[in-house]
Amino acid sequence: MRGWLFDLDGVLTPTADVHMRAWSRLFAPYLASLAVAPYEDADYYAHIDGRPRYDGVRSLLTSRSILRPEGEPDDSESADTICGLGNRKDMVFRDILRSQKVAAYEGSRTFLDAVLSRGCSVAVVSSSQNAQLVLSAAGLDDRFDVVVDGAYASAAGLAGKPSPDTFLHAANRLSLAPSACAVVEDAVSGVSAGAAGQFGHVVGVDRGVGPRALREAGAHTVVSDLAELLPLVPPIACR
Repeated sequence: MRGWLFDLDGVLTPTADVHMRAWSRLFAPYLASLAVAPYEDADYYAHIDGRPRYDGVRSLLTSRSILRPEGEPDDSESADTICGLGNRKDMVFRDILRSQKVAAYEGSRTFLDAVLSRGCSVAVVSSSQNAQLVLSAAGLDDRFDVVVDGAYASAAGLAGKPSPDTFLHAANRLSLAPSACAVVEDAVSGVSAGAAGQFGHVVGVDRGVGPRALREAGAHTVVSDLAELLPLVPPIACR
């Protein structure tokens, strides 16, 4: 593979845990106030993980047969709309992020530096609106010239995961065919996007969703840490 397209949260950094806590802080009291089925960690993997923020809100509410107006992206965090709830989650996420340090997974940093040392091209493809903030906090921003995050995708009119559009766009910006690129994802929606885009290889990183779900979504290889991929790093330069 000449190009490696990495998801961010849960693949390069453990910020997926921060996202999980932020979603729980949003939906646990919200669903309780409506006297519907309570929010559980399984809801994160089934309806939210890997999706753009507003899509995650919409999917979770739909699972409880809750209808809310779409609203606008600039809605207040107190607005009872899809966008308002999503913005409230983002506020909680940023509050948590400011209160704790972010460190990249050691195995992910080692693998990333290994492929870079061979001249491979790399990109971050994330649904998060905060990708640049997280990359900077983790000290990884100097490694990526191409970052396709939620804000970029929205401005460019790209459909979010499980659509392959953001990954395909990143490959194009690297001037590589999808067949020459590997997608590295921890979310079922992201793995599905990689499979739909017919990329050369799709790696599923199991951070809790389970190997079976990742394989069924289309992962060719499933690992629990990117250090397991080091034997795949080419002994000679990618180019």
